[in-house]
This record gives sequence, structure tokens and C-alpha cells, in this order.
Amino acid sequence: MDKKKVAAPLVCHGHSRPVVDLNYSPVTPDGFFLISASKDSTPMLRNGETGDWIGTFEGHKGAVWSCCLDINALRAASGSADFTAKLWDALTGDVLHSFDHKHIVRACAFSEDTHHLLTGGFEKILRIFDLNRPDAPPREVDNSPGSVRTVAWLHSDQTIISSCSDIGGARLWDLRSGKIVQTLETKSPVTSAEVSQDGRYITTADGSTVKFWDANHFGLVKSYDMPCNVESASLEPKLGNKFIAGGEDMWVRVFDFHTGEEIGCNKGHHGPVHCVRFSPGGESYASGSEDGTIRIWQTGPLNHNENNVSENGQTDKLKVAADEVTQKIEGFHLAEEEKAADQEKIDVFHAAKEGKADA
Repeated sequence: MDKKKVAAPLVCHGHSRPVVDLNYSPVTPDGFFLISASKDSTPMLRNGETGDWIGTFEGHKGAVWSCCLDINALRAASGSADFTAKLWDALTGDVLHSFDHKHIVRACAFSEDTHHLLTGGFEKILRIFDLNRPDAPPREVDNSPGSVRTVAWLHSDQTIISSCSDIGGARLWDLRSGKIVQTLETKSPVTSAEVSQDGRYITTADGSTVKFWDANHFGLVKSYDMPCNVESASLEPKLGNKFIAGGEDMWVRVFDFHTGEEIGCNKGHHGPVHCVRFSPGGESYASGSEDGTIRIWQTGPLNHNENNVSENGQTDKLKVAADEVTQKIEGFHLAEEEKAADQEKIDVFHAAKEGKADA
């Protein structure tokens, strides 16, 4: 990518308040999907390739700080300022279970085997809920030294990583003992922690630094100073040769993994960038901002015509084949209607609009 050129993103509207978390599903037989969390209290599901809106999860009564999809994109989870984490049916949008907490839930993550949900937040407690027995009391891992900001699983669900909002470092917990076995030392609080798709690296963003750690031996592999304070970073999943970072200057920057050289700089957001994530195939990456929009940037050839994707999924300048969004992901609000078995195309958008407040 020519650093001097600015890639034109797909612009996804729909959220009315800042977008604070994004997560892609792995590639499934029906494609891959993107879920977003926002302070407007309504997580949204989109087609990960086109940005087309699929549905809105309605039920939280406060800002949603975290969201995730399981590996099959059949269930979603979210953590909210309403003191709950919710488990959702990603096909219908129905709430499957609501897990009560005693304070704000800031982070959540599905285990790799999809049987457990990890949560953390202002209570400084890491909880693991058994999704096969959602009414059972959760396992509580030893207390976190600070308010939990991020959580993730690694080592085939044998280890979890967490960071805190108020103190530096990321902590690795051995679930067999429930104790911290290693701390990845950083000067500033870690606002983003991502385990690479191949399990080799942990990518952290802390203040004006992005670091890459060996996920097995926990040594620091690379550390790069950023041109501004960044809130989120993500490593390209297939080749691992570049990474992206976004933060307070509203730009989404692309860097060479091996040298730290800035090789791309994409402008379009009108507020600080809170979250960035590469798609599972590395062909694009998404950013969420204080301005309430999600932008999907292509890593391939540049397209100089900006495309707008509204909440109802209609693109102004991009042709989207209807079969790219398959029958599996029919709109949430059509769930109670009879679905024809041979339906090949879906139109979730106008149906979902009926009786639904503007997100």
C-alpha cells in the first residue's frame, strides 16, 4: 500500500453513539461476520465482507462495552454497563441467557470450544460461565489486581489473559491453578490484547506503544512506538507481515511487522478510533470510532469511491450480491415468520425496520 494514498472504506452506519468494540467470527460455511459494541446499548451484527447490516441485539439497558461471536457464529455475547453479560442467538437475535454481575461488565470472550464465557469488569473478578449449565454459579478466578479492561483465551482454553484499566501490564492465568503465571510488563494500561490466529503472538496496545509477545514463552518479540496514543492494534492473520493501529488522532495506520515502518495511513473517521480488527482472511480490516461509524478498509487495490453502508445495509456505490448473505443469517426480526426452505435471497432490512426504533 502506498503510504501517500488513502484507501476508501465501506462506511457502516447504524450506531447512534461511539463504537467501542469490534470482533470478527472465523470463516464459517456461510461466510464471516462482524459484531460491534456501542454506547448506544445495541450490539449489531454485519456481514463481515460487505458490511451489510444483518440485525440488532436488543435488550441491554446501558452502554455495551464488549462483544464477541463464537467460532461458528451461532451465538454472540456482550458485556454492558447495565451490570450484565448476555448470551444471544446469532440467528434470531433472541437473548438465550443474562448473566448478572454486581458492577459494569467491561470484557467478554467465548472459549475456543464454545462451552464457556469469560467475563471481567469493574468488580475486579474474572468469571467463567458454563454455557451448558447457564444457571450454575460461575467459576471465579483469583481476583484481578485492577478493574478488568480486556480478556482473551489461549492455549486451547488452558490459559486466559487479562488487562486492567488502571494499571499497566497484561496477566496470564493458568486455569488449572487459577493463579497468575506471567505478567507482560507495560508502562501504561493495556487497552487492547489480541491472540493471533495461529496462536503464536499476543498483540498489545498500551499508550503510544504496540508490542508483540511470544504467546508460548511470553518473551517480548517486538515493540514499536506509535505516532500518537493508540487504543487498539491487530496483527494480519495469514502472513503476519503487517499490523494496524488506531487511536486518538482518528487515523487508522498500517505498519510493517518486521520493521515497524508505517506503510499506510487511512483517514475517514471524525473522532478517535477505539477499536481495530483484521478480518479472518486478512483481506480487510475494520475500525470503530467515537463518531459512531464502522469503517471497513480493503488491504487489496485501492478504490477511490467511498461506499456508504446504511443500517439497512443498502450500499450507495457498491453492488452486493444478495447470496453473499445466506439464508442462515436471515434478519432477527423475521425469526418468528415462516421461512421457505428454498429461499435463496434475504431481505432482512425492510422487515427489521418495522416496529423498531432507529438505532
